[in-house]
Parts: sequence; structure tokens; C-alpha cells
Amino acid sequence: MRYARLARVIPMLLALASAAASAEGEAAPAPQAATGADLPTWYAQAVGRGEAGLSVTHYWSKGPALRAETVISGHRVVTIVKGAWYYAFDELSGRGLAIRRDAGAVARDAPERRPFGNEYEILIAQGAEKVGEETLWGRTAEIYRITDHLGRRELWVTSDERKLPMRIEVFDRMSGQKGLTEYVVWDASMAIPDAFFEPDPDVAFERLEFDEYLQRSAESGSAGPVPVLHSRLLHSRESQ
Repeated sequence: MRYARLARVIPMLLALASAAASAEGEAAPAPQAATGADLPTWYAQAVGRGEAGLSVTHYWSKGPALRAETVISGHRVVTIVKGAWYYAFDELSGRGLAIRRDAGAVARDAPERRPFGNEYEILIAQGAEKVGEETLWGRTAEIYRITDHLGRRELWVTSDERKLPMRIEVFDRMSGQKGLTEYVVWDASMAIPDAFFEPDPDVAFERLEFDEYLQRSAESGSAGPVPVLHSRLLHSRESQ
């Protein structure tokens, strides 16, 4: 029960932070070719706190390719986004989803752009304004805030040109729920092999076209056996 509850709430909090963002057992479609050795890599660890509990997420990226691992009540949910496909699977159950990404989401991919941790760009585009500075974890952080019909999002970022997110506080006006995410580790020097962004061949993936994913989510509130945690990489704003 706790896993199911967290699996429902965590995607909502992740979406708020970003917006504020076939047959079972069929083999997953083959990912696109390796992205190359010269692409920038990133690693980050984020800790999320909300009314449903605590979540810890590890992020790795190489160019636009993403791997994220989130532990939810003892279940490690792995998300891999690479090329035209979004994979999500539960390492404990060995079941997962392979969803074809919306064309608008694929078009956003860029070799030099990190596929996660872009809250600064998102909130600035939505109209967030700088409201101050303070020292957070021993370094100067700039604070940006936006309040609108969705609620309130407040973001702490590093004061350098990279604007790495450090803390995100979210209040959802409709549900009244609050969420806090803190990026406690950042590393841009890690060597990551291309194979790290391949889905586990032993997982039983259920494959869905993008429209099938939307229809199933609308009808039942869930697309399948695992939560879709990083939905902004799956579809474009225009298709939502």
C-alpha cells in the first residue's frame, strides 16, 4: 500500500517541480546507437520530501541520454530515456514499460543540454523572478520564485553561470500538498559508458505507443506496473 501511494504522489511532485514538468512480456524495442565518447556527462543525487514520505533519486546523463534510479518503499524504479524510447522498470519485480516518446520531446534533445536539473530554465520561462540570495550549504544561492494559478514554486540555484538547482519548494494550490527536493550532490567529471543507458534485457517490458500511454493513463490513472516519474522527457508541453 505504501509503495502504491508513493508511486502515485512522487510523479505528481516531480511534474509540479518541472511544470512548476501492447502485450505484457514483449521484448523492449532496441535503443538507438551509442551517443559517443565526447558528450558531456552529469551525475546528481536528489532527496525529495512530501506528505507521502521520502524519496531518493540518482541521476546520470550523457548528452541527452538519461538514467535515473528512485527507491520507493524498497522498490528501485529505473528510468532510461534514450532516443525515441522511454523505459521504466522495477528491478525487484522485473517488469516495466517501454513507451515511444512524443516527437516534440525528442526534438528537445540536444547533445549539450542536460536532460535533468533544468528547473532554472523552466521557471524563468514561466515568469519566475529573483527574490534574494542566501548561503546554502556553504555557498551563495540565488532564490527565484513564481506564484500563479498552479501554486508556488521557489528555487535555489548556484550563483554561477551553470545555475545548478540546489533546493526546490513546491506548493500545489489544487491539492494543498507541499513538496521539497534538494540536490545534495553534483558531479560533471564522471566517465559513464554508453552501455549504462541500455535497459536490462531480463526485464519483461510492455511496449506502448505514445497515444496508447495517454489513453491508458487517462482511463485508469496508471500506464502500467511502474510509475512514470520523469514525464517531461516523455512528452512535449504541446501534447499535454
